[in-house]
Amino acid sequence: MSTVPYPDPSTGRATRSADPLPHKEKPTADALTAPVLTGELVRLEPLDRRHAADLAAAVEQDRGSYSYTWVPTAAEIDGYLDAQLARAATGKLAPYAQVATATGRAVGVTAYWDPRPWPDGGGLCAVEVGFTWLAASAQGTGLNTEAKMLLFGNAFEEWGVARVDLKTDARNARSRAAIESVGARFEGVLRSWSRSWAPGEQGRLRDSAMYSILAEEWPDCRAALVARLARVR
Repeated sequence: MSTVPYPDPSTGRATRSADPLPHKEKPTADALTAPVLTGELVRLEPLDRRHAADLAAAVEQDRGSYSYTWVPTAAEIDGYLDAQLARAATGKLAPYAQVATATGRAVGVTAYWDPRPWPDGGGLCAVEVGFTWLAASAQGTGLNTEAKMLLFGNAFEEWGVARVDLKTDARNARSRAAIESVGARFEGVLRSWSRSWAPGEQGRLRDSAMYSILAEEWPDCRAALVARLARVR
């Protein structure tokens, strides 16, 4: 059963449902999980080495949209997968391959990460969606929109989180527009927040633009995403 947090009348903030998922099905801040999530355009599969060949082909398409995002080259895919799977083994990252349902081929990646527990330590209060990149041919097709809808829906409706975070390099206008297009609200710029992935900026810090969606905002956000997808199908 879904476990969408509901606003506490006294605070207006989300509280946990009185009917949570069985404990064995719920991830924790120390053990993120990546259930398969399937839509009409995309199937999100737990990232695996079997996706290597498809992802190597995907990254060799036009790389012009990757200015502020580190995306491996075809030669770096194996090392990239090793690193992501090692992080997944710690329970702090749940990486996905984005598989286009029309072709059955992986055309990009995304992930849940940075899980944060409820104050009492039970279950997840918040999680971030990030580490996303797509092949040039998959951009603007609705695939990213549906992938975000699947990830948000699982986090709010199955895991019962109070918020989902998204952030990007504050200079990355394209990424910020994509985040805003899926209904996330801008919260501010976190100065010198994390490492820069921009070419030539290795070892430097970047400012990060922070966005979020709250549980009480999710129904309206979901309706907007459904309408957006209807226009591109």
